[in-house]
Amino acid sequence: MTAKTWAYEDFVEGASLDLGTKEVNAAEIIAFASEFDAQPMHLDEAAGKASILGGLSASGWHTCAMFMRMLCDAFLLDSTSQGSPGIEHVKWKKPVLAGDTLSGTVTVLAKRQSKSRPQLGLVTMRSELFNQRGESVFELENTGMFLTREAAA
Repeated sequence: MTAKTWAYEDFVEGASLDLGTKEVNAAEIIAFASEFDAQPMHLDEAAGKASILGGLSASGWHTCAMFMRMLCDAFLLDSTSQGSPGIEHVKWKKPVLAGDTLSGTVTVLAKRQSKSRPQLGLVTMRSELFNQRGESVFELENTGMFLTREAAA
């Protein structure tokens, strides 16, 4: 494995990491929905406006996928990540609409080394995405598994 910037030791409880920004456009909402979540409010502006969502809106699963891309670009691809044993919860708090600009943060809640695999650390994180008005649109809590720096060498 080549040297990675982020190993288990680099995560500090209470620290927040910036996920940057992501502009959401109608074409990507429709493309994702066409393949994975073909509900009318994700495929058509008029249907979206007629729904309680108020406009062409990204599927919640599309929001998860956009979050994952932001997470990868921010630090995950430059880390010793070994995946995740699962997600504690995910909430879609407000619609993500065509034209929105998402920004996000990840906050480290806790960390511990595995007792059975000491070369592996578990990092519990709370992630949140916001729209351009600063409104929280998405939150997720999960544990990521990261190799220690020594194990990754």
